[in-house]
Amino acid sequence: MANLIYDKKEIENAIDSIVKRTMRMDLTWDWPGGVAYYGVCEAYLATGKKEYIELLKERVDEYIELGLPSWTVNTCAMGHAMLTLYEYTNDEKYLDIAKSKIDYLENDALRFGDNVLQHTVSVNNDFPEQCWADTLFMAAFFLLRAGVLLKDEKLIDDALNQYYWHIKYLQDPASGLFYHGYNNITKDHMSGFYWGRANAWAAYTMSEVGRILPECYLYPKFLDIVGSLNEQLASIKLLQTENGLFRTILDDPESYEEISASCGIAAAMINKGNPLHIKYINKATVGILDNISEDGRVLNVSSGTAVMKDRDGYRNISREWIQGWGQGLALAYLSGVLNYDKVRSDGAL
Repeated sequence: MANLIYDKKEIENAIDSIVKRTMRMDLTWDWPGGVAYYGVCEAYLATGKKEYIELLKERVDEYIELGLPSWTVNTCAMGHAMLTLYEYTNDEKYLDIAKSKIDYLENDALRFGDNVLQHTVSVNNDFPEQCWADTLFMAAFFLLRAGVLLKDEKLIDDALNQYYWHIKYLQDPASGLFYHGYNNITKDHMSGFYWGRANAWAAYTMSEVGRILPECYLYPKFLDIVGSLNEQLASIKLLQTENGLFRTILDDPESYEEISASCGIAAAMINKGNPLHIKYINKATVGILDNISEDGRVLNVSSGTAVMKDRDGYRNISREWIQGWGQGLALAYLSGVLNYDKVRSDGAL
């Protein structure tokens, strides 16, 4: 039977260098830090190295002392670290912050249609009645984790509702791929491209549902998540480049290979546990490791990207600088490689 091919020591060294480089970054309490620190938490859980979670605890405590911002969908990404820190320390202050984010999402965040969260990046009404794939990581996945931790069926149902409607609005039934965003006012996908990182947000967070939700098969909307992920991964694997990576516009051969998208998509394949994906995962491991510098910088990660107006808008997004989401998704992927035997599907997906 085929297996993952990797050097455990090489993976552990890459994780260590990425964590240390990430913790040198001046990330604020926003989604770049939220994704980066989620990755640090995953690295701690995969390796058992308490120094990683202690570094994160020290940084978060500094943030708390300095004062926290107003919540948005994007700033709720930091809720992931709060849940892990609470589980690690049993300190209620981290859970209280997570609960304040839950209260915002449940009672104050802008919604439309069937209670779908509108994507927000500031305290303003940034994108009226738009849903973006990003929200699945920043809010829906966080709500699901919180609901499971707190044994709160209302939160679980809301999280699954977010997945259900984001699938309905964003997934193209013909290709199985996800659009970046949907505008409920104009009833369209705006520029209408299959952005790589949008597909990573969708694939990775959907692959986590069956892994963390007890008796997931008893929730009808979970079956939509299963079907959606199956369709997406069956299509997306065929768009992998010779270098084992995925492009910033998935089906555009002139778009550059983008590492955060590649990490999120490959991590979803690991969580899925389908043996037919192993050859694609093995190719991805080589390509991703080739894009990690000796000092732990994840290379070729596109900058923060709105729903752009045209193809060139996506093609020309800079990938020159270190980004929190690149660090975090790389850590999620490499941690998944180490944990492959533990997270391999038992057939529920």
